[in-house]
Amino acid sequence: MIVDLTAGASTQMGSLQTTRNLSCLCVSVRGGVQGLSTVVRQVGFNSWLLQGRIRSRKIQSLCVRSSFNNAGGSSSSEEKGLLLGAERDDSGSVVGFQLIPHSVTGDATIVESHDIVADDRDDLSEDAEQKEKTPTKLTFNIIFVTAEAAPYSKTGGLGDVCGSLPVALASRGHRVMVVSPRYLNGGPSDEKYANTVDLDVRATIHCFGGPQEVAYYHEYRAGVDWVFVDHPSYRRPGTPYGDIYGAFGDNQFRFTLLCHAACEAPLILPLGGFTYGEKCLFLANDWHAALVPLLLAAKYRPYGVYKDARSIVVIHNIAHQGVEPAATYHNLGLPPEWYGALEWIFPTWARAHALDTGETVNVLKGAVAIADRILTVSQGYSWEITTPEGGYGLHELLSSRKSVLNGITNGIDVSDWNPSTDEHTASHYSINDLSGKVKCKTALQKELGLPIRPDCPLIGFIGRLDYQKGVDIILSAIPELMQDDVQFVMLGSGEKQYEDWMRHTEDLFKDKFRGWVGFNVPVSHRITAGCDILLMPSRFEPCGLNQLYAMRYGTIPVVHSTGGLRDTVKDFNPYAQEGEGEGTGWTFSPLTKEKLLDTLKVAIRTYVEHKSSWEGLMKRGMERDYSWENAAIQYEQVFEWAFIDPPYVR
Repeated sequence: MIVDLTAGASTQMGSLQTTRNLSCLCVSVRGGVQGLSTVVRQVGFNSWLLQGRIRSRKIQSLCVRSSFNNAGGSSSSEEKGLLLGAERDDSGSVVGFQLIPHSVTGDATIVESHDIVADDRDDLSEDAEQKEKTPTKLTFNIIFVTAEAAPYSKTGGLGDVCGSLPVALASRGHRVMVVSPRYLNGGPSDEKYANTVDLDVRATIHCFGGPQEVAYYHEYRAGVDWVFVDHPSYRRPGTPYGDIYGAFGDNQFRFTLLCHAACEAPLILPLGGFTYGEKCLFLANDWHAALVPLLLAAKYRPYGVYKDARSIVVIHNIAHQGVEPAATYHNLGLPPEWYGALEWIFPTWARAHALDTGETVNVLKGAVAIADRILTVSQGYSWEITTPEGGYGLHELLSSRKSVLNGITNGIDVSDWNPSTDEHTASHYSINDLSGKVKCKTALQKELGLPIRPDCPLIGFIGRLDYQKGVDIILSAIPELMQDDVQFVMLGSGEKQYEDWMRHTEDLFKDKFRGWVGFNVPVSHRITAGCDILLMPSRFEPCGLNQLYAMRYGTIPVVHSTGGLRDTVKDFNPYAQEGEGEGTGWTFSPLTKEKLLDTLKVAIRTYVEHKSSWEGLMKRGMERDYSWENAAIQYEQVFEWAFIDPPYVR
C-alpha cells in the first residue's frame, strides 16, 4: 500500500498507541524543501483507525521516501528506511511503537495530516458508503489533569469522569494521557498501582521557595497513558484531600506540584516511543488542576513553549475553588505580574474579623479568566454557575465568558451498570423482559428484613448524608410519608446527626423503613435494581449519576429540579403522543417538604393505579443512551472550538 501525505509544515502527530493490528506501509512525503535538513519525528494513523480501514493487518516496518526540488528546478528522491518496532503487552496486543530512524540526518519530514489518501481500491469501495456518513475528524493529544481517576483513586463523580471519559476518547482515535497523583497510604488500595512502572524520569519543579523533585509512574491501559506523579506529600493515610482530622493543610502545595508536573509530562515522558510534544489540549479538572492554564500562559508561552497548546477548565463543583491567603501567591511558581489574575477579595460580610482585609488568591478564578474554554458537567449547571445563587462569587466572571462556556452531561459505565449482566443483583432483566426486576425487589426486601410485598411501592435514596443532598427535607417528610402504604430504604454516610436519625427511624417504622449507614457498592446496585422509585432532593447537583443509574435499571427518579437533575430527568406527561405518554420521571421545585411529598404521592399513585403508564416510564428511561461515547462526541466539538482562536498571551 502506498500512502501519500502532503503538507507544508512539520507538526506534532497523534498517538500510535493502539491495540489494533496494522499493515506494512510505504509512506511517500513530498514538499518544496530546498536543501533543508529535517528529522523524522512522529507518524500518526488516527484517521485510518477511525475509518476502520486497516484494522485486521499488522505493521512490521515503515519505508519513508523523500523528494524535493533543488535550486535548479530538477527533482530528486531518496528512499529512507525507518523501522517501526511494535511494543506489545503480555497478551501480545500492540501497546505502542518505537520509531528507529536509519539516519538522523535524513531529508524526510513526516508531518501531520488528518486527510490521508489510501491507495487501496478494495477498502475504498467497501467503505465508500461509510465514508459519506462518517466524515474524517480531527484527532488531538489530550492531557487530563485531575486529583483523582477511577479505579486508582475516587471519592465522587470527579474520579468517575476522569476514569471513563479518557477511555472513550482514546477509543475514538485520540492520544490521551491522564496525570494524577500516586496516592499511597500503606493499605490495600496501594495495590491499584501494582501495574504501574517507574519511567525513571525525574523533574525538578521550582515552587514553594525551592526545588521539588517528582517521579513519574506509568501504566498503559484501555488505550490511555495513565501517568502518576510520585512525591512524599502523596504518601499518607486518608483520602486524596484529608483524613479523620480534616483537610490536609498542605493541599495547595500538593496540587500546585501536580499542575507543574503535568505541564512537564508531555515534554519529557517518552510514552510509546515518543513524547506527546507541545501541541496538546489540557483538560484541567476542578481547582486542583486549575493552575495549568495559568502556567501555560505565564511560564511557558513567553519562551515559545506550548504556543500551539490549548486549555479547557472543567468545573465539576464550583463550591470548591482553591482559595488561600494572598501571602501564598509567591509559592505557586508564577511571575509577580500575574498576581491580578488570581487576586480574590472577600466582601466585608464574609471576612473573619474587623482586621481581615479579605485578600486571597483563587486559582479557579484564574483558570476561568485564562482558559480557552470552560466546561461544566451538565447544561443546567453551566447556567446555574452564572447566577448569584450558584456561582459562589464567580458568577460575574463566568457571565462575562458565556461565549466559551458549555455544559456536557456525564456518561456512565454502561458495562458496569447493566441490569442484564449485573453480578450484584439477584436476577437479570432487560427492556424486552422486565420480569427480573420484581425478583430483584423481593430479594432486596428479604435482604433488608422488610415484608416481602411485590406490589408495595419501594422508594430508595443513595448518597451522602449532608445538607447538599437534601437529607434534612427527607427527615422532615418521613413521618407523613410513612402514613402511606410504602417502603423506604436509605444508603449513605455523612453527618452523624443524620446517621443517628436513620437508626432511630428504623426502630420507629420496623416494617417500612431501613437505613444502611455506610457505603457498599454491591448494595447500591441492589437498591438501584430493586426499588421502584429513587428520590434525589439535592439542593444543587452539577450532574448527578444516581438518577442515570436508576433510569438504566427501570427505576423512576423523583428529583429536585436543579443542575444535571433537571437536564436528565424529563417530567412524565401521560397525555402526550396521542395518549402513549412521554417523560422518564418527575422533577419538583421549590425544594420544600410539601412539594416533595406532593410529587412522591403522584408517583406512588401512578405506580399503583396505572401499570401500563409505569411500564412506559421504565422503558423510556432504559432505552436512553447513557454511554460515555455519546459524551465524548460532544467533547470533541468543544475541542475543535478551543483551537479556533489563538491562546491567551499577555
